[in-house]
Amino acid sequence: MSEKSTALDSMDRRSYLQATGAAALGTTVLAGCVGRATGTLATHVTDQPADIGDFESLLVTIEGVWLGPEGAISGAEDDDQEGDGADDAEDDGDTDDGETDDGEIDEDGDANDDGDDETEPAGREYYEFDEPETADLVQLQGEETQLIDERELSVASYQFLQLDVSAVDGTLEDGSEATVDLPGNAPLTFNAPFEVREDTRTSFTADFAPVRRGTGSYILRPVPEGIEVTYEEADGD
Repeated sequence: MSEKSTALDSMDRRSYLQATGAAALGTTVLAGCVGRATGTLATHVTDQPADIGDFESLLVTIEGVWLGPEGAISGAEDDDQEGDGADDAEDDGDTDDGETDDGEIDEDGDANDDGDDETEPAGREYYEFDEPETADLVQLQGEETQLIDERELSVASYQFLQLDVSAVDGTLEDGSEATVDLPGNAPLTFNAPFEVREDTRTSFTADFAPVRRGTGSYILRPVPEGIEVTYEEADGD
């Protein structure tokens, strides 16, 4: 065999090994993506009484949600999950929702901070809805809730959920238009840790309500004690 033929055979062998190696790597990456465990997150909204009795309708338009920061689930899971994380939401003291550090509301419903909401939590992930969802809080009192989003996510744990509210349209009982603001024009933040678990439907109910201020206007604020997180196996009733 000539030296030229030997060189060509060597080049063909290297090309074959490179091609098969790349194909194997591609298959491994694809398998890793496809095989990653997922669960379902269903986001609901509801309304505690507060000053909702002043309204004929209170339409809140929501464009998406922020979740974050994401972390790996570790440790044993508690079998009794209903209401998980709701109690932890009351002692943060750093929300923009018109609450004091002890969970009490100022007389005018305003937060006890300087209103500077430019700094947002690091590591959060935004999920935009296919279409904006509108909820009438007047229709969501008591045990009534409205599903605004349901999506499949990778298994992970989260420390809070935020609602991206783009518009609030309030009409009072006398037919006049109400001025309803967001706390510091920031997302509505619900500081309740929760998890997305494999083959499980996590239901997160975000509770918020209008509070009348001394100026006659209103402010929307989260209600920490009304946040509810429940877990249901995907094949359950």
